[in-house]
Amino acid sequence: MRTAISATAFALAMLGNGPAFSHGDAGVGRTPLDPAAVEPTSFGRAGDPGKATRTMRISMSDTMRFSPALLTIKKGETVRFIVRNDGKVLHEVVLGTDAELTKHADLMRRFPTMKHDEPHMVHVEPGQSGSFTWTFDRAGEFRFACLIPGHFQAGMVGTVVVR
Repeated sequence: MRTAISATAFALAMLGNGPAFSHGDAGVGRTPLDPAAVEPTSFGRAGDPGKATRTMRISMSDTMRFSPALLTIKKGETVRFIVRNDGKVLHEVVLGTDAELTKHADLMRRFPTMKHDEPHMVHVEPGQSGSFTWTFDRAGEFRFACLIPGHFQAGMVGTVVVR
């Protein structure tokens, strides 16, 4: 299973060596989807943008809220998310389980300059939009959150119900 950050990135952040890690650069350097390399997670897998069956728009604001904050998706559906940052500070959307997001948020508080770019997340600068595509191949209730230090703790969390 793919983790929110790679072990190498975490080790480098712990040691303070290597490149600087930070949020931002929405979509910059993102590797195109290789279907053979897609790794399943407990909340689905990276989706092929060309096979998206629906597009969902999410807006983020400096009130530390998402709109909408509740998404209902059919099991097996591939969704293209277009995420708009209507605020004046950097925000992000990261999909995951409660436990994974809480763990990742804790790492972000301890290592705020850590950089990560996984297929289940997008970082969006103020006034900009970003996108990612995800296949929800497992039923359940999952979350999406902004894990910028302080944002998650302020309640910037949404729910994905997959039926």
